Amino acid sequence: MLSERKPIVEATGMIVLSSCAFGSLSTLTVLTTRSGLPLIPAMFWRYLLAAGILLIFLLKQSNLIIARKNALRLMLVGGLAQSTITFLSLHALNYLPVGPLAFLFYTYPAWVALISAVTGRENLTLSRIIALAIAMSGIVVMVGLPSSGSLSRFGVILALGIALLYALYLPVLHSAQKGIPASVASFYLITGVFTAFLLASIVTGQAQIPHTPAVWRYVILLALWSTVIAFASLVAGLRVLGPVRTSIIATIEPFFTAVLASLFLGEILTRNTVIGGVLIAGAVLILQITAQQAPTRDLA
Repeated sequence: MLSERKPIVEATGMIVLSSCAFGSLSTLTVLTTRSGLPLIPAMFWRYLLAAGILLIFLLKQSNLIIARKNALRLMLVGGLAQSTITFLSLHALNYLPVGPLAFLFYTYPAWVALISAVTGRENLTLSRIIALAIAMSGIVVMVGLPSSGSLSRFGVILALGIALLYALYLPVLHSAQKGIPASVASFYLITGVFTAFLLASIVTGQAQIPHTPAVWRYVILLALWSTVIAFASLVAGLRVLGPVRTSIIATIEPFFTAVLASLFLGEILTRNTVIGGVLIAGAVLILQITAQQAPTRDLA
């Protein structure tokens, strides 16, 4: 029994690791931009260095070549979907405060569950419904329910649109990386995002080189921790757990973000954040306890 559960436990660990790595992104990005490097070139260097790190690793492993159609598909998923999600998320901050935006974005696990159930990709079991409800409750406790009367209607629609887009993105990524090693799939995905930010840097005229050791330090952390490790662990966990369980477990991300913001940006870690984190941890625990003993059809 323990050996049969091992892949699920390991995959859960991968998604938790990925969530922590992605959860570091906003803090590291703020530190980078505060050090003098604008957002677009920061993302350009982040993805360029990440692609380079993975390329060196994969060349040593002699494990880089995949079918051209699979490589192009992963690059398009990264270059179009991931880049669009990043841009729209930043643009939404012009219309909504961080808290309400976070709450609205983290409705995406509900969208993932609904889409997967409607399309028949995954069963919406009772345990998953309960875990989803608990995880979403944790998000609500963390950031608070937005008061619709005080929020921009366009901002709300935009935030929900981003959540829906991300919910559509996860199953596409799940399908695109099947049969491909996680590190290889991550390389092509990251290369696609790098290409998009390269074009954005050229179009906006913001291409520049990091000019201080502090900026280089933050950019390297963004590339290694918040990109290489984040994407590789996401792809590895997603192929075992599928989009629904992955999205529920990933709701631990805003809790980790809040902890880092408290430690490095001076933001207050509130009681609600801690309670929300405990609820999310409970949702992850439920998914672990109720996981099927045998591998599911989510396996690649």
